[in-house]
Amino acid sequence: MSLKDHLLTRIALEGPMRLDAYMQSCLLHPDWGYYTTRAPFGPEGDFITAPEISQMFGELIGLSLAQSWLDQGAPSPFTLAELGPGRGTLMADILRATARVPGFQAAAQVTLVEASPSLRDVQRETLRGAEVTWAESAADLPDAPLFLVANEFFDALPIRQFIRQGAGWAERRVGAAEGALTFGLGPVTPQPALAHRLEDTKDGDLVELCAPAAEIMQEIGKRIAAHGGAGLIIDYGDWRALGDTLQALENHSPADPLANPGQADLTAHVDFEALARACPCPHSRVVTQGVFLERLGITPRAQKLAEALTGDALSNHIAAHRRLTHPAEMGNLFKVMGLYQKGQTPPPGTEV
Repeated sequence: MSLKDHLLTRIALEGPMRLDAYMQSCLLHPDWGYYTTRAPFGPEGDFITAPEISQMFGELIGLSLAQSWLDQGAPSPFTLAELGPGRGTLMADILRATARVPGFQAAAQVTLVEASPSLRDVQRETLRGAEVTWAESAADLPDAPLFLVANEFFDALPIRQFIRQGAGWAERRVGAAEGALTFGLGPVTPQPALAHRLEDTKDGDLVELCAPAAEIMQEIGKRIAAHGGAGLIIDYGDWRALGDTLQALENHSPADPLANPGQADLTAHVDFEALARACPCPHSRVVTQGVFLERLGITPRAQKLAEALTGDALSNHIAAHRRLTHPAEMGNLFKVMGLYQKGQTPPPGTEV
């Protein structure tokens, strides 16, 4: 049996599924889920995240968080956390970059929020020698000062999709026809969580909602509000989402999200406004990744590293800098939002 067979049977018994339930099964089903059955990051995976492109990305993230820690009086102990840490590359770069910050690593309690057993194994290998704790969810993070990064985490959370019809919304669902998975619509109902979107939408517009993201932002924000700390949320998306942004990537190529469940990575653009609305601590403006990294000094860092490189290594290094920062590549597509405690300053690289 495949995940597709399982889902078709489930739909035959229970009726069409909500999109978030479909995504949850595709990504995290214990037997057939995309994240639970493979390590999707890096050259062998379907996509390469910023930390895999260049060490500079993680180094600058680490130094931004370390500066926030210093600005807040160097609290000890504190939680140094990452949501969805992939192969552990970003945290490894953060730890290497902050090793020279006096007292930072001695006070840091490194916590990785990761649900996938196979990815935990990869992270354990990448971070061999470091003292690391794993948590199932953001709700399991300690009640302590929290310095956190989430890079390409929120885009993988299950979403629901609604199409406006008058003052109500019809929810998009996954059904079946002739042995294939298909999209359909549920009945038109009010959606209090989308009441504010009646002001900027018209009939036929599609709006996405991600309840898990709001819950996670609540958990992060209440710790920063109560105990101090800072957060960096880095993802592709924009301030307010509109339209269908669900996408699938299979074997390095765009794919039909319904064609091969469990075989493709499913993501959706992040609605940073929704994250901010759910967060109980202050947040910065949303800034593009390119501007964020330039503010942190990525170009001087790139020039320094280039001094020791020649040939292909130098060419690859130059290409990596461009990929991370150029507006036509990741520079404008990815956005950054900083979180901080009331009365403190936002993390370096972001601004109020």
